[in-house]
Amino acid sequence: MKHQRECRKISTITILSLAGAVSMFSACAELPHRIDPVTLKKSSLRTGVSVHDPSIVAADGNYYVFGSHMASAVSKDLISWQPLHSGVTKYNKLFDNLFDPDLRAFKYVGRNSEGSYSVWAPDVIYNPVMGKWMMYFCTTSTYIKSNLCFATADSVEGPYHFQDIILYSGFTRTTIKETNVEAVVGPENTTRYFHFNNYKNTLWPNAIDPALFYDAEGRLWMTYGSWSGGIFILEIDQKTGYPIHPKANPAKGIDPYFGRHLAGGLHNSVEGPYIIYDKTSGYYYLFVSYGSLQSNGGYQIRLFRSKNPDGPYTDKKGETLDQGKANHTPYGIKLMGNYKFPTFLQAYMAPGHNSALINETGDIFLVHHTRFDGGNEYHEIRVRRMFRTSDGWVVAAPFAYNGTEKLATGHTIDEVSGFYYFVNHGTTISSVIEEGKEYFLQTNGRVRDNTGRDIGSWTYNPTTADIQLALTNGHFEGVLIQTNDEAGNPTLSLTAISENNEALWGVQYLQP
Repeated sequence: MKHQRECRKISTITILSLAGAVSMFSACAELPHRIDPVTLKKSSLRTGVSVHDPSIVAADGNYYVFGSHMASAVSKDLISWQPLHSGVTKYNKLFDNLFDPDLRAFKYVGRNSEGSYSVWAPDVIYNPVMGKWMMYFCTTSTYIKSNLCFATADSVEGPYHFQDIILYSGFTRTTIKETNVEAVVGPENTTRYFHFNNYKNTLWPNAIDPALFYDAEGRLWMTYGSWSGGIFILEIDQKTGYPIHPKANPAKGIDPYFGRHLAGGLHNSVEGPYIIYDKTSGYYYLFVSYGSLQSNGGYQIRLFRSKNPDGPYTDKKGETLDQGKANHTPYGIKLMGNYKFPTFLQAYMAPGHNSALINETGDIFLVHHTRFDGGNEYHEIRVRRMFRTSDGWVVAAPFAYNGTEKLATGHTIDEVSGFYYFVNHGTTISSVIEEGKEYFLQTNGRVRDNTGRDIGSWTYNPTTADIQLALTNGHFEGVLIQTNDEAGNPTLSLTAISENNEALWGVQYLQP
């Protein structure tokens, strides 16, 4: 009976109206699982908390995010957030000595172009060896002149006590004397860092955006970097909090001061690295952001993975983003960019600079900031569930976390088939908003696009919720989940990735 309702006319009839061509699907009102979005609740979800470059940590039954401009917030459920700190000022209680008269954290970098001080992109982690909460953060004044610093506290909420600067970037042959570079590598070994008298920033990093993680053996690592020479990694001495500077090995991309190169270079837009280790899959996942952070800057989240904490990190194609690759857009799985579903009152723009968390039950959460298409640069925190795929990758839910997300196991083909709004995030860096387009998963395993054209096939495993789509633009592997959208509408949603590093989301709206 279902096959009759799929309507043979779907592939041969196009209905025209005065407004233009109407979707072929609209001619078949009896088609199953199709709910007119006009009838659904709409939402412009607001958390009310703006923390740029949010880095998440769990402690004392709470979840904390720390971000740029000395901002922080707290939540008990990853849904409702309360602000704790904000503002680069001595009155901000996040630090107790950052603005002492010597201004040690700012002495090298100085003030930014607006005449104030910049404190960006912190990451907080507990160090059981020191018995302290450790905050690694950066101070900066230009696109290359920056410091990586660390501070310690007895409580995750602070106050944090500034301890020292551990890395410098953007130095010249003159200002290198103000850094610790010569003390680490020797005065005779600094030529590599210069182009004539200036810092060679296409090869070496901008020392910002630190992120800390423990590997499978319990060692502590710090990855960092933004644009410039790309992303680097150094091991951290857990007894002191300082980097363990390695022996030079140019063949493996290892520098004695900056550490090992992981991705990017040539001043391409790769920044905000974050690495987590997942003991379930045995992989280390490296997240980075491409594009510019403004709402129309094409900011987006990319993903690589490795079996080793210090790489090499590869994408779905099995390729690394080496320093010599001038065009970086094809590399790394684009987990998300700008997008909009029919129940959104505003589009999501420029999601990026994420962190991630694996909780005590093994659930994975992605945390990032996002902007909107409201004509300004307002931004908010967003949290998403992530799900493991059968081939060892992770994919993100299409909606903000609301506690309803779960794998959609146990369904019949009849229940899974129907109309889905597809968003393919592609791999481009642009301001274009990808809006959900109507596609149809048929019970016979075929997929039709919004013109009625057959574009491939699909399969679903009711035991694991794995879903695969072999489409004309790639083979996508992922999972089917049950979740409410941000207005509370129930959905079946698919989230999958292809061998072309593209992420595909599909949303089927259900009757309440």
